Amino acid sequence: MAKKTVIIKGDGIGSEVVDLMLNVLKECNMQAEIINCEAGSEQWEKNGSKDKSYIPDVTMESLKESDACFKGPTTTIPKPGAPRSVAVTLRQKFELYSNIRPIKTYERLTPNRNLDFVCFREATEGLYSGMEVQISDDAAIAIRQITRNSCRRFVLSTLEWAKKYNLKKMVVITKRNILKKTDGIFWDETQNCVKEHNDMNLEEIYIDNMAQQLVVNPEQFNNSVILSTNLFMDIISELASGIVGSIGLIYSANMGDSYAMFEAAHGSAPSFKGQNKVNPTATILAGAWMAEYLGEPHIKEAIFSATEHVINEGKTITFDIGGNASTSQMADAITILAKEKLRK
Repeated sequence: MAKKTVIIKGDGIGSEVVDLMLNVLKECNMQAEIINCEAGSEQWEKNGSKDKSYIPDVTMESLKESDACFKGPTTTIPKPGAPRSVAVTLRQKFELYSNIRPIKTYERLTPNRNLDFVCFREATEGLYSGMEVQISDDAAIAIRQITRNSCRRFVLSTLEWAKKYNLKKMVVITKRNILKKTDGIFWDETQNCVKEHNDMNLEEIYIDNMAQQLVVNPEQFNNSVILSTNLFMDIISELASGIVGSIGLIYSANMGDSYAMFEAAHGSAPSFKGQNKVNPTATILAGAWMAEYLGEPHIKEAIFSATEHVINEGKTITFDIGGNASTSQMADAITILAKEKLRK
């Protein structure tokens, strides 16, 4: 029986890049059933801004009946009273506690830098819990929730990844000298989990120093898994994306025990909507990763290999990584090469 995946095209450039990703998967003969659904601020505003969520009820029902989903970039309106973001809503609804962003350089883009590590972000707690209290006209409080059970399941997932990819170093980002209780729980549970893995080298680094170290010597983190709480890793993984050349290259997955959501790391970029200009790499690679999750790893292998070749060749790449190709031209080049690799 074919697996089912819900596709949310999202806002801004979402429809453009997601359509191209779906075409790549179709041309690579992915067998999973595709279910197109709406979510995001554009459909929310179109429908009168009356719903409490950016995700319509009919979409949520389809999500519940699927094996995974792909979320195109969505816009979150930064105003009090506007709904919670689509990503945060889905992470909490389906307990997608591990947000995973592999960070890897391409030889053509950064010839003097060779990076290969992975960022793990706890995705259900921390400041992204969204618990805020207005205590007066002039003051508000945000609650940073950290629990031992959530920390433990998250850390165990990073250890599973480390074992799968033979990584022997784990770097934990905290600010434990200031956030003694919340980061104290996170660090304690990390230590407890790692005790069962004698071959793992565990290091702790404070968030401010981590930002500096990523700039001055990012190679020290190669072959390691870097993990942190929600907001800290959100920021650090964005910084890492800049180091490898473009946020348009960074793909990600949000994984729980029985469900996964795949997405590009970048936003909806409304100023680029309809220009056929943005980099499709992150969306295409996230889609390929989804294919692997749905039981078709050969498709991921072919698309990843094709993408690396297209970028390093440099003939058909978008403006953000030094080329002049359109979004669709770059996607077509990846598609053609991926199909060739699958035929061999």
